[in-house]
Amino acid sequence: MSSRAEESSRSPVANPVPSFWNAEPRALDDHRTTPDLPQTCDVVIVGAGFAGVATAYHILKDNPNPPSIVLLEARKVCSGASGRNGGHVKPDTYFNVPKFAKIFGVQAAAELAAFEASHVYAVKDLVEAEKLDCDFHLTRALDVYLDPEHAKQTEAAYRDLIKTGAVNLHDVAFTPEKDAERVSGVKGARCCFSFTAAHLWPAKMIHQLLEGLLKKGLNLQTNTPTQSVSSTKDADGNWTVQTPRGTIKARKVVFATNGYTAQILPEYKDKIVPVRGICSRISSPRGVATPHLVNTYGIRFDARNNDYLIPRADGSIVVGGARQRFWHHREQWFDNVRDDELVADAVSYFDGYMQRHFRGWEDSGAKVSEVWTGIMGYSSDFIPHLGEVPDKPGQFIIAGFSGHGMPEILGSSKAVAALVRDGTPIEKSGVPAILKTSKERVIRKDNPLEESLQSVWVDDKSPAKAKL
Repeated sequence: MSSRAEESSRSPVANPVPSFWNAEPRALDDHRTTPDLPQTCDVVIVGAGFAGVATAYHILKDNPNPPSIVLLEARKVCSGASGRNGGHVKPDTYFNVPKFAKIFGVQAAAELAAFEASHVYAVKDLVEAEKLDCDFHLTRALDVYLDPEHAKQTEAAYRDLIKTGAVNLHDVAFTPEKDAERVSGVKGARCCFSFTAAHLWPAKMIHQLLEGLLKKGLNLQTNTPTQSVSSTKDADGNWTVQTPRGTIKARKVVFATNGYTAQILPEYKDKIVPVRGICSRISSPRGVATPHLVNTYGIRFDARNNDYLIPRADGSIVVGGARQRFWHHREQWFDNVRDDELVADAVSYFDGYMQRHFRGWEDSGAKVSEVWTGIMGYSSDFIPHLGEVPDKPGQFIIAGFSGHGMPEILGSSKAVAALVRDGTPIEKSGVPAILKTSKERVIRKDNPLEESLQSVWVDDKSPAKAKL
């Protein structure tokens, strides 16, 4: 495949499947602040999802000398992962801490867990400070374990974490098997963990933030994909950003491109990979009483397969996951940007979901009302890339959230904004130092992500038997 064809294969596709969050049109969907692209600006931000909009927000917040910012979006506002996820602000406070401790050290793993936990209240503070009407709800998340061996292993790892005292687990509560099904309402629960989380309507939050930013002078240009950015500055010290509608000269460029990063930053090929996920909304017939779920959920079927579930105030349930149905077919999800089509093998997975897994829902009549796909950006070493792009001073990245952006993006965007705005190093910005992008991370030959998936997929390149 030619390099141009490879780039095209990683570009946002036209006409993505509508998600529940974006089903109704909004005023800023196709907004262009000016009919033509500005010829120059101080900062170009590529990507009008949560990361790009939040970075612009922090650059302009309380800034007496605000720079000129052009925000480029390939499709409609919030049409990527931010408008296609579950709206779940769910930090990882314990589950992956042992794994990250082995890779990065206990202190770094503890810092990352604390960073994620802080996002629940950081998002709450943002919603309240900016008076955002986005269905924000503070709640508890329940991780429910269905496989006996996996439950036993996870509890043992949790007990070991408690003994070390290195990780703050004060917000994490464990429920053993004898009470797990009654507490969670999930049939066959072997144990569960609970901790503080939140959920919201992401697209509403982002659109309303954008409305405020436009009043501060932000120039938004939708339906304007970034084709390339020059690898060197011109004589005036500007980067050249190429789009189908012309070029923009900018002092600084921020890539908030997540799964689409490698298209315009080829050095991140195989370091941030587009991964397709599937999500649904389940509703019960009007007038039918259903048990009220007060928590959000992670349902862990085994060490590999898990779903997430968010009960909404309107009585509907958002469920995402269904890995069991398609993860063994690599081409259906890995290095795949086709959010304009559903994952055929997985669509029926959500039929009868609530009746199958939750006590008291057997006669609810709950049915799937919407199913959609979305493209995440998985990092090859499991953690996001933040900061200045190696060997390209004045280009910055905030990407690679591995389907876990809601409890990481707000703090990450604040750090990147401080770097762009004031030159504050990532290491001094309050985010875990391991999140900083670097030459070492970009050029490393091994790929922990792909290595961890070899036992999952079955295709021409990897004939391993799937472990489901």
